[in-house]
Amino acid sequence: AHPGFDAKPDHTAIAGFLSHLYVPAPKSGYADISVLEPGCLVEIDAQGTVRKDRYWDMAAVASQPLDTMEDQDAIEAMEEVLSLAVSQRMVADVPLGALLSGGVDSSAVVALMAATSDRPVKTYTIGFDAAGFNEADQAAAVAKHLGTEHRTLTLSPDDALDLIPSLPDWYDAPFADSSALPTYLVSRMAREEVTVALSGDGGDEVFFGYNRHRALAALEARAGAIPRPLRRAVAGAMAAVPGSVYDGLAQFIPEGRRPRLAGDKAHKLATALSARNRHDRYLGVVSHWADYPGLEGTTLPDAPGGLDPSAEAAYWDSRTYLPDDILTKVDRASMAVSLEARVPLLDHRVVELAWRLPTRFKLRDGQSKWLLRQVLYRHVPKALIDRPKSGFAVPLTAWLTGPLREWAEELLSPSALSNHGLLETAPVRKAWDDLIAGRGNRQEDIWAALMLQAWAGRWL
Repeated sequence: AHPGFDAKPDHTAIAGFLSHLYVPAPKSGYADISVLEPGCLVEIDAQGTVRKDRYWDMAAVASQPLDTMEDQDAIEAMEEVLSLAVSQRMVADVPLGALLSGGVDSSAVVALMAATSDRPVKTYTIGFDAAGFNEADQAAAVAKHLGTEHRTLTLSPDDALDLIPSLPDWYDAPFADSSALPTYLVSRMAREEVTVALSGDGGDEVFFGYNRHRALAALEARAGAIPRPLRRAVAGAMAAVPGSVYDGLAQFIPEGRRPRLAGDKAHKLATALSARNRHDRYLGVVSHWADYPGLEGTTLPDAPGGLDPSAEAAYWDSRTYLPDDILTKVDRASMAVSLEARVPLLDHRVVELAWRLPTRFKLRDGQSKWLLRQVLYRHVPKALIDRPKSGFAVPLTAWLTGPLREWAEELLSPSALSNHGLLETAPVRKAWDDLIAGRGNRQEDIWAALMLQAWAGRWL
């Protein structure tokens, strides 16, 4: 809207976007425009002098001395602070509900809402037709146990195709987390009945819920004794095996323990295995487009000293992936339909208490989010909660090679790629050919290229 705005791309920001599927702050995707980072405020006086202050600092929180609390005391303390965080976010003069996936985080939020509400909580879930991606049945089971008024909507490829043209308008900057689509739809469904919705976002970062939080710790413990040349040789052999082979082998694992996107995880493990240090190991796990020419490695914010590998990875997630991807996704998708999404698991008191406790309160006996689970088990049976994590992903490969193929081919044609000049044609076409042929796990690389092309078409 500002007359001085000139939509010129920031190529360094775009390189970061290709690596991470979002533009790392403080870059915005546009030249000469920055975003304000979390926990900061800016003052501009009448003379135009700019001053930035940080009023809450994640580094300070992660540097707290650890508390040697007993298990039961920690559970009581966490339930108390979580209940307060949830109840305060239920204060509203408008209809209120919750986004429920059936996972630990959103189930904990809804359980604590139900414990304090004098009427059934309204809950909303998105489902998928594709096996391995649909959590709607689990969410419905949790909703039934908690007595909520529950609605489910199934997302189809046709729905996605209808929504895709609007993505650049909602996000303004390049953004390629494909779960923006179901997040928008579940927000739209909720907005038909409520104006405010509580969400479970942030639980993975606060309570160490990502697979990488365990995997990086295990990798450091076991790989440290192996000479790096040997590790690189093993990693090279692992990376040479097509992702489809790993996906096929995973079918022989019992369904309850079968990893989703096994090929993608195996290739990321290979990258981490050959890394020199924790910084590079973490980036190897979270980065994309490994074979795109000229992508410079991102520099992560310095982590406080003394953190173990799991805590350090969770710290980096909290400083980068959480605000730049997860919260950006939820904010833009919900506000596109004028739904106010609130995230009680990121109440500063919850975050500060969780980080004051040792890692064993988050990861224990191979299970993530130990402390949050103990609170949840007081309200929901373990059998409804303890199951493999599948996240909020969409079946991108099936969609891009099927009903969305014509749309993708048009945006990734050599002429379309050369039109904006943001992407090199050869690596993008190779990734597209690999995806169509079932070689490797290129679906997120391709989605990033498509979202960049769509953003350029709308704003540049």
